[in-house]
Amino acid sequence: MENIISISGNAKYSITLDPGVWIFDDRRVDLDSFFNTNTAQVDELDEYTKSISKHWDREIMEGAVFPPTLKTEKKFEKEKVLTGTFGIPLKPFLQNAEPDKSAETLTIVSDDGEEHVPLSEARSFILGFSLKGKPLREDGPVHVYFGDGRNKDNPIKRVRAFIIK
Repeated sequence: MENIISISGNAKYSITLDPGVWIFDDRRVDLDSFFNTNTAQVDELDEYTKSISKHWDREIMEGAVFPPTLKTEKKFEKEKVLTGTFGIPLKPFLQNAEPDKSAETLTIVSDDGEEHVPLSEARSFILGFSLKGKPLREDGPVHVYFGDGRNKDNPIKRVRAFIIK
């Protein structure tokens, strides 16, 4: 249970997070390149439309033949998962907790103390959960990165809970 993190406090729901299953989540981001690229706000509907269009174009160009590139793409994805450094946005979890309208602060509780951050800024947090394909056992279960990357070299470590105040 030491890898479980909770979001609680001034919210409609308390949420329990298990970073061990995030490797299978489509919302994961590659932390090796995330802070190095220009991360504009992503419109999920637009991204979905682009991926469907890409698939449709592939069907038209290649037909029903199973192209060998799909096998290599799957192998590459598997390699990436086994060796990559990943994080996941905190925003969807905060939305699911449904903070009260009066909530203004998110407190990050870690073994090193507490850090208070405006809730508006916390929505851009990225929770790092994997380093080179391995879970963060020594100083985890997650590392908290600010969305703008200002602490990418020194994230908040040993996080135990998030409290909405």
